[in-house]
Amino acid sequence: MTDRFIIGKITGAHGVRGEVKVFPITDNVRHFKKLKKVALTDYDGNIKNEYDISSVRFDRGNVLVFFEGIDDRDKAETLKGSFISIERKDASPIGKDEFYIADLMGLTVVDDEKGELGIVSEVYETGANFIVSVKRKGKKDLQIPFLKDVCYEVDIEGSIMKVRLPEGLYEIYETKKK
Repeated sequence: MTDRFIIGKITGAHGVRGEVKVFPITDNVRHFKKLKKVALTDYDGNIKNEYDISSVRFDRGNVLVFFEGIDDRDKAETLKGSFISIERKDASPIGKDEFYIADLMGLTVVDDEKGELGIVSEVYETGANFIVSVKRKGKKDLQIPFLKDVCYEVDIEGSIMKVRLPEGLYEIYETKKK
C-alpha cells in the first residue's frame, strides 16, 4: 500500500499574488479545505518540496491554493506541472468495505476461468466507470471495466483482485493484428 496519495495537479498561477490553480484528482474536493500541509511531487511520487497551505477556495471546477512562501506569480509559475500529494493519514476516511483506488496498484488479477491475468498497473476513469489496466508479461495490457459484476472481490491485504471477464473481452486482447 502506498503511503501518499496524489490529490491534484498544479496547472498554473492564478492572479499575481502567488495563488496556484489546481486540477483536483479526488472525488472529495472539499477535503482540500481541511489540509494544512502538502507535498509537491513529480509524476512518480518523488517529493520535490513541502508547503504549508494558507488558504483554499474553489472556482469553476478548480481549486485555488495559496502556499506559505509563494507570494508572487513568478514563484507560483515554477510549481506548474507539480502534483499535490498528501499522507495516507490525511486522506478522507473510508468505510469498512471501501478502499482507496491507489491501493489497487500492484494487485494480482485472477479470472475464474483464465486464472492469473497479470498485475494492476493503472486505474483511470472514462466517465461511465473506472477501468483497471492489467499489465501482462509479453502481451498487450488488458483493460477491464471496474464494475461489481466483473471485479467481484478486492482483497487489499491478500493483494488479489478476483474477476469474471465479460464474454469475449479476453479474446479481443489475444487476437493478433495482421
